[in-house]
Amino acid sequence: MLTYTLEPHTSVPLYEQLIRRIKEDISSGILSPGEKLPSKRSLAGNLGISTVTVETTYQQLIAEGYITSAPRRGYFVSDISSILPKDGTPYTGEQSGEDSPQGQTAGEDAAPGAADAGDIRSPGLPPCSFDFSASSTSGENFPFTIWARLSREVLSGEPSRLLAPSPGTGIHALRAAIARHLYSFRGIKCSPEQIVVGAGTEYLYGLVIQLLGFDKTYGVEDPGYRKISRVYQSYGVACRYLPLSDFSKGAGLLQQTGVDVLHISPSHHFPTGRVMPIRERNQLLQWAAEGDRTIIEDDYDSEFRMVGQPIPSLFETDPYGHVIYMNTFTKTLASTVRISYMVLPEKLLQRFRDQLSFYSCTVSNVEQYTLSLFLTDGCFERHLNRMRNYYRAKRNRILKLLADSPLAARMKIREEDAGLHFLLELEMEMTDSCFTERCAAEHIRITPISVYYHVPETAPQHIYVINYSSLEEELLPDAVEKIAEILKNERKLKKV
Repeated sequence: MLTYTLEPHTSVPLYEQLIRRIKEDISSGILSPGEKLPSKRSLAGNLGISTVTVETTYQQLIAEGYITSAPRRGYFVSDISSILPKDGTPYTGEQSGEDSPQGQTAGEDAAPGAADAGDIRSPGLPPCSFDFSASSTSGENFPFTIWARLSREVLSGEPSRLLAPSPGTGIHALRAAIARHLYSFRGIKCSPEQIVVGAGTEYLYGLVIQLLGFDKTYGVEDPGYRKISRVYQSYGVACRYLPLSDFSKGAGLLQQTGVDVLHISPSHHFPTGRVMPIRERNQLLQWAAEGDRTIIEDDYDSEFRMVGQPIPSLFETDPYGHVIYMNTFTKTLASTVRISYMVLPEKLLQRFRDQLSFYSCTVSNVEQYTLSLFLTDGCFERHLNRMRNYYRAKRNRILKLLADSPLAARMKIREEDAGLHFLLELEMEMTDSCFTERCAAEHIRITPISVYYHVPETAPQHIYVINYSSLEEELLPDAVEKIAEILKNERKLKKV
């Protein structure tokens, strides 16, 4: 039986304490791969805590890949192949350091965090009355009143600073506010000097290429955002597509690809919704460290995990400093707020200063100071909590409507617990292209997952990406009814 001493009167919730203790035991080998864990009820009774606390703990450990569950059998420890940091002690993902990040030295389918992430619409497509592929955020949720007040405060405060040249990495006030936010929300410890602010992630990709080198080979996920590979190709660098299944086969297979820089979204992959388990994460970090390679971690919608805690970032758990962390405010604020940022490992800071410090920041000073106030005053945290509740409720209403619809008997919902999209798998025999054409004839746009594969013919059929951030709920019943009729007619035609 697992026995831990938990502190009920601290700021750290009991389930977080229990998660950390079990992680430590798995990483150090105290809990062996395949070992069965106590049932929720027995562990709760032994520790004197509620079964809900144990349930939350187990679900988070499953999401991160530390344990697995087997129906009617229980919970079992996964083989995570732990990485040992440079001091040789078991690495658990908990970083040392001060509690505060301050004071440390140091149209087409859109890219992660872009205005229309996952939206493959183009001007050539016909108009539609219902669009399952659009992923822009709703304007009615933008905090206009608060943003306008803070903008006026910025404009009336010290006008001279608004006209002063901004450092190429962004104004210090914003970078410091982002560092505090990353520490409180993601557990990432970094200094403002490690942060680079830019107008959109595409701009930051270009900086990364210039920083790391045009002679490098860049690897992207397959399936994945096509725009990422197009950005790399537009800079004339070699780009290779790596199937997601390759990441589970160990560092040796990745070494054979010849990739020097790997661009991934481990906490919530688009379009599959997959969370990369801890074993694969450790293998990737080992691969990067052994060959002096770099991982670009795109954390584009980590704020919208609907169940459990946010998945720990690679940057946070990297003991070697080979991960560049990227995120954006376009998903949390508005599609047209083109403010993104990246966090560089300390080993790249001097190279960035030497090679790229001549660039000017591409975000206006007014926007930077306004956003820094929005973060510092707690407005962003309150807005984020409100949006999380809003999207969770919207998702639940949509899922219920689908479950109560004529589609229920011929559908399966997948990966609905994180991000602002889920997968809809339909039972049918017609091809994806035939189905989407029939939907288009009914003025419905729906996107199969196959379009995100480098070779669409190799993709699984009958799985569709449902973006719900801008889905019009009042029109959904009619659209679902039309889709059900398309599937019903397929069976009629087959009988004939």
